[in-house]
Amino acid sequence: MTSQRPLALVTGGSSGIGLELAKQFARNGFDVAITGSSDKVHDDAAELRDLGAEAYPHKADAATYEGVEGFWTFVMDLGRPVQAAALNVGIGQGGAFVDNDLKDEFRLIAITGTVHLAKRVVQHMVPNGRGRILITSSVSATLPTPFETVYGPSKAFGFMFAESLREELRDTGVTVTALLLGATDSQFHKNAGMGTSAIDHGQKNDRTEVARQGFEALMNDVDHVVGGDTETKQQVVDNRRTPEPEKAARHAKLTHLQG
Repeated sequence: MTSQRPLALVTGGSSGIGLELAKQFARNGFDVAITGSSDKVHDDAAELRDLGAEAYPHKADAATYEGVEGFWTFVMDLGRPVQAAALNVGIGQGGAFVDNDLKDEFRLIAITGTVHLAKRVVQHMVPNGRGRILITSSVSATLPTPFETVYGPSKAFGFMFAESLREELRDTGVTVTALLLGATDSQFHKNAGMGTSAIDHGQKNDRTEVARQGFEALMNDVDHVVGGDTETKQQVVDNRRTPEPEKAARHAKLTHLQG
């Protein structure tokens, strides 16, 4: 029976990697509560039900205080313990920092949404003595990101936040895993205004496979996983021993918008 399946929640579940993560949960025995900022979240819930899950859609922007609180209240009203949570909050913003609108840069820093929902989830899971949390970060967390100058540091926060929280929660029964995405076959870069950049026209990882890797790492209590192919994983290894100015110059060539 559906009510006997564990419940997972996924933010950013109406598109991209968030939707793929929700599908992973649905395929692997979970019911799923999803939130997204568009009405598409309701269509996606129907797709999750086709995979055998019960799906609970909620339209909200999880980058805002009201959006997080509304979604958490919605989940709690289901009257079921949350056993897994995929915190997939964030948008992209390309272009030169000197030109970008300040409001857009502030919105890009989705740190508050991640911390806010993590607080609610952790305070729910720890008393229950069990739970799994997946925090979506990025390979961009491991290098400077010129022409995405606010995006990269926000992802570095997410990565270190996940690692720190994981250690705090040791021996509580609650685990934390970070998913570091490489370039993925979604509309992310186009939505970020980077459709003319080299990075948008480069090779992309399959988002279904990236989500599978993230889910598998979560279930196996791995501290972090690089989502992508062998080349993407090697990039992170190389980033650990490459000087910051060299990485910055390399990334700028990929993200500088072409006329």
